[in-house]
Amino acid sequence: MKQEIEIEFKNLVNKSEFKKLLAYFQLTDRDFIMQENHYFDTNDFQLKNAGAALRIRNKNGKFVLTLKQPHEHGLLETHIDLTESEAQELMTETKNFPTEMTAALQRLGISSSRLAYFGTLKTYRAEIEYKSGLLVFDHSFYLDTDDVEIEYEVQDETQGLLAFESLLQDFSIPKRNTANKIKRFYDRKYQLLSEE
Repeated sequence: MKQEIEIEFKNLVNKSEFKKLLAYFQLTDRDFIMQENHYFDTNDFQLKNAGAALRIRNKNGKFVLTLKQPHEHGLLETHIDLTESEAQELMTETKNFPTEMTAALQRLGISSSRLAYFGTLKTYRAEIEYKSGLLVFDHSFYLDTDDVEIEYEVQDETQGLLAFESLLQDFSIPKRNTANKIKRFYDRKYQLLSEE
């Protein structure tokens, strides 16, 4: 099990803004790799309501179970590597979560036995080093929706925010209140469930 603090800034962009950024940074389709995030929560959205998220990410055939939870300096991420068969078992039966993850969930007051698999968000991602951080370009597909965003992952929150806001200004991109992917996924999932 590994833990880290994630500090990132994000902004949804429209397709025209996205294309302008890709052209400026000379990124093409060949620079993008595909990753899948498989999301879990309880049927009454206990993780979402706690500001937390649980996913399995499949990237380049590597499967990592991650719990994200609020932290005073961003998000605390708890990672556990899984084999492909372990990941598939969790997505089909949602039982047998690793002991360390079950304990982390219990600290949030959530029983792993109540978790359900909610679906997959597929992202095509390109990454480049930019100033003192990592600039990420994402085109995500989930449920019946797709969106594009840029993210900026940094170590220093103050310097990172200045660099990110400067980038948005340089490209005349308005700062948009942007929820993270899992929140956008769950908001759409909740909307679809309420329409049934």
